[in-house]
Amino acid sequence: MHSKRCNGKYVTAALEQNYGLIIILLLVLFLPFIFRRIEENLELFLFTAGVAAALISGKMDLNLVKEALREPVMIAGAVLVAGALFFVLKDQFAGFIAYVCHKIPVSLVVFLVVLLLGLLSSIITAIVASIILVEIIFQLPIERKPKIIVCILACYSIGLGASLTPIGEPLATITISRLNQDFTFLFKLLGKYIIPAVAAFSLAAGLYAARVSMQKTDYRQEMASTVNDSFIPFELEDEVETDTWNSVMLRALKVYLFVMALVFLGEGFEPLINKYILGLSPQILYWVNMISAVLDNATLCAAELSPAMMSNPLIVEAILMGLLFSGGMLIPGNIPNIISASKLGIGSKEWASAGIPIGLAAMVLIYCLLF
Repeated sequence: MHSKRCNGKYVTAALEQNYGLIIILLLVLFLPFIFRRIEENLELFLFTAGVAAALISGKMDLNLVKEALREPVMIAGAVLVAGALFFVLKDQFAGFIAYVCHKIPVSLVVFLVVLLLGLLSSIITAIVASIILVEIIFQLPIERKPKIIVCILACYSIGLGASLTPIGEPLATITISRLNQDFTFLFKLLGKYIIPAVAAFSLAAGLYAARVSMQKTDYRQEMASTVNDSFIPFELEDEVETDTWNSVMLRALKVYLFVMALVFLGEGFEPLINKYILGLSPQILYWVNMISAVLDNATLCAAELSPAMMSNPLIVEAILMGLLFSGGMLIPGNIPNIISASKLGIGSKEWASAGIPIGLAAMVLIYCLLF
């Protein structure tokens, strides 16, 4: 009788834990789109949700706190150093971009930037690629809304391209480690999907920039007047806010808090992942992995992959492609998204309005190719 009571309490506690985590997941998914105050303070909200998830799941301990403090250091440090460097050299960099855009059509510049950064991200890392990306996009002679679309397409490109080698991003590193494979494994496994996808996102960004440029017929005359002088961004009512030393430091702090929040969220949701996600068929797992839009895809990757799956590589492909393509849908899904949204001041609704349709269309196409 005593054993039954203990088992009953254990089952009740487990159910309460799962319900609590499901509620937090739903809050993370929907509250930023409902309340503007939460959207404007997304980093703090996700941090709070992550701490709550870790506490509910019983994962909160000193080791997790140390990991959460250590994990964002490299990313936030890179953002701070690069932000400071670009701020000091902003006039020279702006003049260079102005000159390039005067000599080459903006659409071609956008296409080449998205393509090259997407392909090089597997070597220079997704962090460095996204830092370069946002500084270039910031200086492009187009309005803020088109900049956001170009940025989202570019983040898809970088997030995908970085997965081709284990140095590109954490997901790739963990995959190689979990499956006990060599450096070129991901390129051989996913390259046939990733490289055409990077090219497609680059082409889409270039064509979109071309359409925007056509609508601004006096663009070249405005650019010509700034080539020989210090470049001044177009004064548009919705232009991206110019950097200051305070904004450079605040952005690095926000990125630090964002990544810290993802560590807590990933660890906190582990019981939910173990119970409801592991063991699903590849076809279902592909779509279920859309939760990587709000959770750290590296955490999901570590939980889902095992060396035994190498007997059927399609399972590995399904897991990784689902994680990679859904990671661009929302801001928390990828490091490039986080860095870009912070620099360009992109809100959750703005990102989702373009990121979700793009991601869903890509996932449907990839699903057809896979299965």
